[in-house]
Amino acid sequence: MVKWYSTDDIQKVKVKRANKPAKLRGRVSPGQVLILLAGKHQGKRVVFLKQLESGLILVTGPYKFNGVPLKRVPQAYTIPTSIKVDISGSDFSKINDAYFAKEKEKAKKTEESFFAPKKEKKPFSDAKKAMQKSVDIGIVGKIADPLVKKYLKTKFRLRNGMTPHSLKF
Repeated sequence: MVKWYSTDDIQKVKVKRANKPAKLRGRVSPGQVLILLAGKHQGKRVVFLKQLESGLILVTGPYKFNGVPLKRVPQAYTIPTSIKVDISGSDFSKINDAYFAKEKEKAKKTEESFFAPKKEKKPFSDAKKAMQKSVDIGIVGKIADPLVKKYLKTKFRLRNGMTPHSLKF
């Protein structure tokens, strides 16, 4: 039992801490091929471009090879491999976290909006399509080895007899 209770209402002070983006793993470097572990493109191999200010990493398929567009991905959702690709011909310096921000619309909470049919998804803007092409042209043009092209096109899967702890990427 507590013998003493304070008579004052003491409010706890909440301290907001600044966001510290995650450090880039030591094994990951620009141009390295990574395997995505989660999401719509799970198991696909992608090329690492750079780390964004938020701590997420910027990757691309290239879209022509495996359908993975420019994406932000947490590092924990990837496995680095030993394969590297030359990305010196592509310009992705303009891409930052604001590039991926969605436009906010004011939602009307009326009875009509509740029963209205669902809105269609907005197609990608022409500017984003042009950015995707310009980044991918620089990467695809530098990949001369047909085995690397085939490697990027195939998905990673565990098959019978494959134990994850014994694999070397």
